[in-house]
Amino acid sequence: MPTKPRKSRKAPAATDLSRYHVPNLRRALILMEHLSAQPGGQGISELSRALEIPKNSVFRITATLLSFGYLERRADNTFALGPKVLALAHAAMDDQNLVGKSLDVLATLRDETGETALVGTLADGEGVVLEELASPHPIKVTVTLGWRFPIHSAAPAKAMLAAMPEAERQTLLAAVRFTRFTPYTITSRREYEEALATVQAQGFAFDHSEEVEGISCVAAAILDARGRPIGAIWVTGPSFRISDREVAAIAPAVRRAAATVSARFGYGQAAGRSSGMAY
Repeated sequence: MPTKPRKSRKAPAATDLSRYHVPNLRRALILMEHLSAQPGGQGISELSRALEIPKNSVFRITATLLSFGYLERRADNTFALGPKVLALAHAAMDDQNLVGKSLDVLATLRDETGETALVGTLADGEGVVLEELASPHPIKVTVTLGWRFPIHSAAPAKAMLAAMPEAERQTLLAAVRFTRFTPYTITSRREYEEALATVQAQGFAFDHSEEVEGISCVAAAILDARGRPIGAIWVTGPSFRISDREVAAIAPAVRRAAATVSARFGYGQAAGRSSGMAY
């Protein structure tokens, strides 16, 4: 007896997947994203209020994430992201191996400048720190790995945006809220675009107390074989050591470091370069 041919099911459209979401998994991911912006950590009651999730659900989610190493519980019973999150972040970068190809360069840059040397990238419209090697000075700046920073107030973000194709840069800038953190923060798109033009012309970015007063950074973009920014390398330290006058001495070392890592990704070997940046 002949059978009717089965109708093939259409795969769900990539933009229409919300009906397949697992509610508690969704809540867990939202909770982790929220904690990534809370360096002081938060307790169950705070998380429940901030995310509008019942306390018993927050308890179960945090208990599960804690047991798998994605959260850590502090002495004051607040929760923060655990080391396994950083391990995942590093694994996600394996196709580029940004950290692995930068470590020896970071060590050289730290030793040459005497300041904390870092490497990071952009994710979801923010900068994120992937690795750092701390300054040997007793007074120094250190940053938590995985720390996210606004793109309008940080030298590494300026370096990466300045090296981007124009259309991609404008898309990112359209979503930026130019929040003032200090008297030195850039608070308008026009002023920021002027700063990016300066970065393009000189090949490095500098911020002086733009996010935190008393802390300065000098950064340069890491480019891939097509000349597109895949990260940035930078030094950070107290502004009394990284002053406007000292930048002239520090910037060449930062640019050399970025050029070395960029070469490991094939920059300079391809025929075309879309960034307009030069080392």
